[in-house]
Amino acid sequence: MSGAPVAAIDCGTNTIKLLIARVGAHGMEDLVREARMVRLGQGVDATGELHPEALERTFAAIDEYAALIREHGVTPDHGGRVRFVATSATRDASNAQVFVDGVRERLGVAPEVVPGTEEAALAFEGCLRNLRGRPRQPVVVVDIGGGSTELIEGASLESGPDAAYSMQIGSVRLHERHLRSDPPTQGEVAACVHDIDAALDESPVTLSLAETVVGVAGTVTQLAAGILDLEAYDRAATDQLVVPVEQLDDLVRRLVAMSVDERRALRWMHPGRADVIAAGGLILSRVLRRTGVAHLIVSESDILDGIAWSITDLRATADRSDSWRFQA
Repeated sequence: MSGAPVAAIDCGTNTIKLLIARVGAHGMEDLVREARMVRLGQGVDATGELHPEALERTFAAIDEYAALIREHGVTPDHGGRVRFVATSATRDASNAQVFVDGVRERLGVAPEVVPGTEEAALAFEGCLRNLRGRPRQPVVVVDIGGGSTELIEGASLESGPDAAYSMQIGSVRLHERHLRSDPPTQGEVAACVHDIDAALDESPVTLSLAETVVGVAGTVTQLAAGILDLEAYDRAATDQLVVPVEQLDDLVRRLVAMSVDERRALRWMHPGRADVIAAGGLILSRVLRRTGVAHLIVSESDILDGIAWSITDLRATADRSDSWRFQA
């Protein structure tokens, strides 16, 4: 595939991901795809600031990514483009400028916190471009992050999202807020579920009308690995996996009842997700309960892929105003 490579970075509350790819009319060719679990949102829900240790972990990952980006020639001098999209927690933190300066120093670009409408469009495009066949409509994409969860509804890639909703509940946020015992108590689980249901009650996305539900991001792909009882993470095995909702609910119930050490001992569990997977699983189960679908489709392509596609779309990238940039 011809053309200069692009580099997309998605910095979330729990994970920072890098995709270096060549993007063309006939698809995307991955050159590098990496993920590091840095827990940037450590304690943000309680303290309102980014923890020094979390910043140190994140900057170490960005240093690695910067070296890979240079290695693949993704620089303005070579026609390459870099786009760094960050979680809203980095914007809202009282010491956000430290993060901004650190990213700019390492990559030469400022992090962006995109509007919710664009975040939804990026996730929707990244996911649907990857789906095989034509899904039954309407489609709802569920993107569970560490600090927030996005619900995106649409009929097709061509028409884009019809409705989107960002809930301020995520695997890290709810774990830190409620699931403090190990394993969590029934009361803690009930409080967690109450927060999830309260957020869903406010959703403009009509989950009950969904004909197809697609799950993206680490919570979903980790649960998919559990359904398959994989020896180790395997992107090819989990991508496009169709999971019965009943089977998924059973797995979540078992994980919630386990201690962190018991989860970490599961051969398919990433150690960095062992503590927060219960909260993430509860979010997914409560969302699916409101849809009525019998199966969930797992997609390994998500907002990161959407960011990469957006870099080559001149309509989205040309003359981007400073208002899109991170302002701390």
